[in-house]
Amino acid sequence: MGKFMDLNVWRRAKDLAVFVYRLTGKAPFNSDFSLRDQIRSAAVSIPSNIAEGDELDTNKQAIKHFYIAKGSSAEVLTQSVIAVEIRYIDSETFEYIKKECLRISSMLMRLIKARSKSL
Repeated sequence: MGKFMDLNVWRRAKDLAVFVYRLTGKAPFNSDFSLRDQIRSAAVSIPSNIAEGDELDTNKQAIKHFYIAKGSSAEVLTQSVIAVEIRYIDSETFEYIKKECLRISSMLMRLIKARSKSL
């Protein structure tokens, strides 16, 4: 525990958050404050909860935060579906976000299973 920056899932989630921030800083996304702020918050929540969970004292606490991160990944994917349907993002950008969210979710599930073994 405590080496969250060494976790591939944390790095991938952090990169997704940076991507989302850059994407939502451009028109037309940047003028829709509600959706922009919501997707940014969800994107930042993923690596933040991975980091927090990894820094906690027990695997039980860590797992709880990893599940929250997994939920935030689903939020980013949902908000991206909306963004592509209202034409804030193109289909190529959506596919990238979708791939990353699904990959991060899968990686988190493996991390949860690994940490659960030691409970």
